Amino acid sequence: MVDAKMLDKISSAPGFIAALDQSGGSTPGALRLYGISESDYQGDEDMFRLMHAMRVRIMSAPAFSGDKVIGTILFERTMDGDVKGQPVPAYLWEDRGVVPFLKIDKGLNAEENGAQTMKPMPELDALLIRGREKGIFGTKMRSVIAHADKAGIAGVVQQQFEVARQIIGQGLMPIIEPEVSIKSTTKQEAETILRDEIAQQLDKLPAGETVMLKLTIPTIADFYAPLIAHKSVVRVVALSGGYSTADACEKLSHNRGMIASFSRALAENLRVTMSDADFNSSLAETIGQIYAASVNKV
Repeated sequence: MVDAKMLDKISSAPGFIAALDQSGGSTPGALRLYGISESDYQGDEDMFRLMHAMRVRIMSAPAFSGDKVIGTILFERTMDGDVKGQPVPAYLWEDRGVVPFLKIDKGLNAEENGAQTMKPMPELDALLIRGREKGIFGTKMRSVIAHADKAGIAGVVQQQFEVARQIIGQGLMPIIEPEVSIKSTTKQEAETILRDEIAQQLDKLPAGETVMLKLTIPTIADFYAPLIAHKSVVRVVALSGGYSTADACEKLSHNRGMIASFSRALAENLRVTMSDADFNSSLAETIGQIYAASVNKV
């Protein structure tokens, strides 16, 4: 069973979910945006050390609290790390009032039928048990859809729900993330197929089993309203997908019941050279902007 207090916060509190889950492949780009180039570190361990320091700076900033940030998605190494002498999940929940999630996927397979499914996760049960023991509430796993191909999209959604049932069985809350690329030339058509495929899978869930959805902000405002209203959906969150913070927030503000789960857009204006005062001020402004787009709808 998922933690009741965390479930109450995630399902009903105003705010958004921060994504601090860049993994090996996306870490160099995140560090470059932060002002750290590949010439500034040697090897993966040094890279991840710098990335963790950036995340700690974000998580410990005054504005990063459960008042506006209701949840955070963590990379596995971040989950295993510390903040101010405390394990990260405990620090987030006990000190900040932020519900911790864990990114569990191991990357993407090659594109087939216009979509990329997730690579195998043979050690998933062990990771889920370890996460649960560390205080993790839920998980997130990402697939990518590039084209409006029914077979490809159906395959992505079927795999996502199969793994989701495994996660539910371990007492955790799955966030299902079939991302439609914002660069897709058939984005709107892909979203139509995706909505129908997700609805079919939701209808098959046993009574009492629930999931969360993380979706690209749709081309048509409120397009995912039927999924948001589904009895088996705890919450629908939006990924920024490469949009700037301003664009992502503007688009999100037109989608009622959908809150943010931004990664790149959250850290877009943060730089390693900033003083703590400037860093905290910039992050507070961005958090306020994302919170407003999640809560105040046009």
